[in-house]
Formats: sequence, C-alpha cells, structure tokens
Amino acid sequence: MNILPSVLLSLFALFCTIVAVQVFYYLFFFRRLAAYKPSQKAETQEYPVSIIICARDEAHNLAKNLPGILVQGYRTSHEIIVVNDNSKDESKYLLDEFKKSFKNLIPVQLSQEAKLIPGKKFPLSMGIKTARYEIVLLTDADCMPASEFWLQKMQDAYQPGIDIVLGYGAYHKMPGILNKLIRFETFHSALQYFSFALAGLPYMGVGRNLSYKKALFFNNKGFSSINQIPGGDDDLFINMVANKKNTAIVIDPETYTLSSPKKTWKEWWRQKNRHYSAARYYKPKHKFLLGLYSLTHAMLYPLLIVALFYNWWIALSVYGVRLLLQSFIWYKSMKKLQEVDLWPMFLLFDIWMFVYYFLFVPALWKKPKQHWN
Repeated sequence: MNILPSVLLSLFALFCTIVAVQVFYYLFFFRRLAAYKPSQKAETQEYPVSIIICARDEAHNLAKNLPGILVQGYRTSHEIIVVNDNSKDESKYLLDEFKKSFKNLIPVQLSQEAKLIPGKKFPLSMGIKTARYEIVLLTDADCMPASEFWLQKMQDAYQPGIDIVLGYGAYHKMPGILNKLIRFETFHSALQYFSFALAGLPYMGVGRNLSYKKALFFNNKGFSSINQIPGGDDDLFINMVANKKNTAIVIDPETYTLSSPKKTWKEWWRQKNRHYSAARYYKPKHKFLLGLYSLTHAMLYPLLIVALFYNWWIALSVYGVRLLLQSFIWYKSMKKLQEVDLWPMFLLFDIWMFVYYFLFVPALWKKPKQHWN
C-alpha cells in the first residue's frame, strides 16, 4: 500500500490549517493597528511628568541625545532624572555641566552595585523613587525624541482609568541590509504589541518609549517579583501589570524615539538574545498566543513546498489569500509607523522570519547575562 498520497494529504491539510490560523491573527489582531485612528479629544491636558533615563558609561549618547529631551516644548512642570549607574566615563561631569543650564535636570549618582538584582531594575527603581510626579516617562540614553512634542503628546494619552502608555521606539534609517532587518524586526514586534493592546491583551512595552504611573509601580511592589531576571524592566513589568482597561497606545510620528541601530551582526545577535531570554516569563496566555503565531509562521514555507506537490494551484491560492491580506495590513501599518520604505521587500522579510524564529528559539531557554549594558 502506497502511503505517500495519504501523507501528502495530511500535510496539505496541515498547511491549510496553518494558513487559516495566520489569517485569524491578521483579521483579529493585526488589522487593528492597520485601521487604528486615535479618538479625538475635546480638550487636551498637561500633567506634571518625570522623565527617567538610566545610563551606564554613556557620556557620548547623553551628549548627543539629552539636549533633545531637555528642550521639549512643555509648559507644565516636568523634570528629567538621569540615573548615572556606576559610570566610569565622564558622565558625571557632563551632567553637572547640563545642570548649570537646565534646572529641571536631576542627576542621580549611584556608586554601588545592587547585589542580587542584575540588570537595569535597581537604577530604574531609584529613578522612579526620586521622581516627584505621578506620571513617569521612560527612555534610554541612546534615544532621541523625534520632535519637541514627544513629552506633550505621550502624556496627553492619559485619561481616567489609563495607567500605561505604550510608545514606538524606532531606529534611524541607514544604508545596508542589517539596518533594514533591524527596522523590520522592530516594526514586526510593534505590530504585535500594539495590536494585542488594541485587542485588550497588552503584553509588553519597550523601555525606549514607555510611560506609566508611579502608583501602578509601587502598588505592584515594583520589580520585586522579577528582580532575579536580568532583563524585563520594560516588557516583563508591563506583562505583569497591564490589562485591557488601563493601557493606551500612541503612534503619532512626533512621539517616536529614535535610536542608532547595531552596526554589526554580532551586536545585534546579543541584543536579540537578551530580549528573547525574558519572553519565557510572560503570562501563559501571552506565551500561547505569541508562540502559536510564531510556530505557524515558521511552519508556513516548509509546508507550502510540500503542499505544492499535492495540488500546486490550490496551495498557491490558499497561500495567496494569506499573502494579499498580509501585504495590505503590513502596508497600512508600516505607513502608520513611518516604515513604509520597507514594504517593497515584504515578501523577503516574511521568508526571513522563517529563519529568524529558528535562530532565536534557543534564547528562550538560554540563561541570560547578568549585566544590562
């Protein structure tokens, strides 16, 4: 008995099922970002805000990016707290010089390491503890606001019931395939966490552009439950405290922060491994939904090749439905996040994701490094 036809039929059915799952994700989740239009507010408000930046040996980044934060066009009370975490470069002297011209700059000097609390959580906790205002807005030393209205528009997303505001941390556009891959991966990640938040399932934010309330931080005992994990000061904390009612997103281009991307494959590899090492600690429902999406995405192309041998025109038709839907939603979403120059390569990026998932799956089980910079 020839079992090959029955095996091909089973694999073809699995291929169709995987495409159906992918279509579900695009129609139920990702279309939300593609179609997102922020609600018009009758009036805006300006809350006092504490901007917090943690830096270790980043004098060069502070010199380049801090001025864009210090000169934000914001009339209401605000402060810029820079936690200088055991830096051995000239960061302290640089901050002292900035302090002479900007009285709302608050340097916090840390001269001792926090034992048994790896990563960035201790300096960030000290920054939040120092903050005078209820709303804190977080970014990194290597980030520059896209406009002078970053602060104003990020805090404007707060309204009754909102405790968390998720922003977009973009990367500068530069020549080269690595830059495009980094920017695409950043877009793809944002497509997921923004869309999930809009669907009432917020699961992460990025520390390059994130805001929440001090009360939320202290009512949940800060990072105490994740202090033993080197990463996660942004995504794991948000995963722990966010819900469908207390989270808002902001995708106005004037609210983006811009960072310089990694310039070598080795640096990028380390960065991505560090990020994915924290994903294992997400809530089970988030791990399931994200894992199912990644698994079906990774299996799509190998099964497409097999399905072609069973019935090529049906296989291509099924794949084409998913591809057309994906291309439309990616285009609309890339346009909203100012990454539309990546769209002509969307098919190559989609195939690249098959390789990407297999490259970084081991990071889910690999023990993360204990330092944050």
